[in-house]
Amino acid sequence: STLCHKCYNLPSQLHLVYERLLRAEQRGEVLSQELLKVLGQLQNRSIAPSNLTISNSSALLEERVLRRLLPSQPNAHIYLPHLKEHEGSLKPIVHLGQRRTGVSLVLGVPTVHRQKQSYLVNTLQSLLYDLSTAERKDIVIVVFVAETNATFVNAVVQTVQTNLPDAVRSGVIEVISPSPHYYPDFSILKETFGDPKERVRWRTKQNLDYSFLMLYAQSKGTYYVQLEDDIVAKQGFFQSMKKYIEQVLSEEWLFLEFSQLGFIGKLFRTSDLPMIVEFFLMFHKDKPIDWLLDHILWVKVCNPEKDLKHCNNEKARLKRAYKPSLFQHVGLHSSLPGKIQNLKDKDFGNQVLFKGHYNPPAELSSSIEKYLSHTLERAYNGDDFFWGLTPKRRDYILITFTTPQAVKGYFFRSGNIETNGDRFYNTTVEVLPNNNSVKEKVTRGELACCKTSSDGFVQIGSFKNGMAEGEVDGALGEIVAMRLLVHSDSDVWVLLSEVNHINIIYK
Repeated sequence: STLCHKCYNLPSQLHLVYERLLRAEQRGEVLSQELLKVLGQLQNRSIAPSNLTISNSSALLEERVLRRLLPSQPNAHIYLPHLKEHEGSLKPIVHLGQRRTGVSLVLGVPTVHRQKQSYLVNTLQSLLYDLSTAERKDIVIVVFVAETNATFVNAVVQTVQTNLPDAVRSGVIEVISPSPHYYPDFSILKETFGDPKERVRWRTKQNLDYSFLMLYAQSKGTYYVQLEDDIVAKQGFFQSMKKYIEQVLSEEWLFLEFSQLGFIGKLFRTSDLPMIVEFFLMFHKDKPIDWLLDHILWVKVCNPEKDLKHCNNEKARLKRAYKPSLFQHVGLHSSLPGKIQNLKDKDFGNQVLFKGHYNPPAELSSSIEKYLSHTLERAYNGDDFFWGLTPKRRDYILITFTTPQAVKGYFFRSGNIETNGDRFYNTTVEVLPNNNSVKEKVTRGELACCKTSSDGFVQIGSFKNGMAEGEVDGALGEIVAMRLLVHSDSDVWVLLSEVNHINIIYK
């Protein structure tokens, strides 16, 4: 069969490099662990409690450590000899980030110039959407702008900085780009497998892009996940991935698949990345990256003296597919000019668009006009999300409790995984205390927790990145009502996907 022919007529070089790859794998595991320890120590020494920016001297020390502990990087000069002409060709340009290391998950998101639509910001917002505070500290998303055009690179940097300032400031997101000398001359590539020159260039560059990103990521955490810039993540993906990793931790595998489409959602141990990158670079001009990954499996476990069925069974042991898929491809326009990429992962299923909670009985009203059947009542009762037309200044949502409540805390989430831009902006959370003397104390500035608003209400918090969360100071006593008050005209609709009050129940 054709498949068998492909399987058993692989380039003869594969057999010659098998032992070398095994040695690289072993070496990579040891070096990666050493590197993570050293970089963790560097980070602890050089990051001040109030400022996550690493000092220049520590950055230089980190560079020396990288050079010493990662001899796998210079091997790139064997497969990309043009790199020898410019020192530092493999060194990334870090535009944004806090050089975070020691995390559980490193997510790699390569992005390139697209002739049509850019999906990058939506992709990043989707990845960040419902991460908890603890999860945000245990992850780093590396955006690799895989272009050397400075104008385009700077535009992407500015877009990320403008749209996700908190994620950049905290170190969750980093943005890097390659040296202007990283890419070889693509015009001299040979056309293979019937692909036109433009497609050969595209797939060759993709091999180099993924390799560069993996090299950068290998020292930053325990596991690396390859993503693309036009995907959407399922809510709770971080928790689902960590739980599945724990289940298969002691088993033998090369990668875990959290999506069924192409290279999206492939998770690797960072200790395996030096071997994988070396293989990709070795054959970067020959085949697409998903074929090369399959060939690594073939080299590791397939016996040329046995049949294709045996080979496929052995390969299946080294790749584990998690279902349902955690990442869905949403981009229609491929990064390959003119290509329409209407691919959907059938195992992804439907997204959860709201989260319901038990809330105390209340009368609800709003000056924001609802859309279709997405009412405030259904959102408050946990049956749906509230979707309203464009809010204007002084618009409100009012929750008047049937009986005054001792509210311990609150949580409001606006937007959802599919309509993340429909959020509350410049909106405060306010409460109406039952006791008039409390209101007077607030007016006199005697309660540090809050400040006065209108109509007897007291301002206790505000929406930030689409969410409002906080505790209610016990000094406020029982609460008659809560109000969300909009302070400026919005350009978009608003969607409230989660409403939760945490109550003290007196017995």
